[in-house]
Amino acid sequence: MSPTVLISLSVVAAAGAAVAVQSMVNAALGREIGSVLAAAAFSFGLGFVVLAAVTLLLGEGASFTRLPAVRIHLLIGGIFGAFFVWAIAWGVPTLGVVSAFAALILGQMIAALLLDASGAFGLATYEITWQRVASVAMVVGGMVLSRL
Repeated sequence: MSPTVLISLSVVAAAGAAVAVQSMVNAALGREIGSVLAAAAFSFGLGFVVLAAVTLLLGEGASFTRLPAVRIHLLIGGIFGAFFVWAIAWGVPTLGVVSAFAALILGQMIAALLLDASGAFGLATYEITWQRVASVAMVVGGMVLSRL
């Protein structure tokens, strides 16, 4: 495996760990203030402020001016992100972090399998192979085992 791939895998794995921590924090915040929805809104809003500040600090603020010219369907990613932040904060207290993330990862794997095969949004296509299907099946097994 190339160093670039190893670094990418490591950064994404670290982001996954951060999301697990975020889920616990958001669930606790929701409990504390009496609303998981409000907790998710605050979390998402704070994330926006941080990302906008970092974008400006890195001198990439001019990119924001190009947003009005972007095809509208490319602007809806935040809706999915907001749904994710709310859903995981809502599900963690009932399922626990492991089961909630097993279900989350299963949904991601199924969607990724189909998106890879279609080359959605102009990205490279990847065949649906038995190995890829087996990886999804293993996640199903992990989800089942996490609930036993």
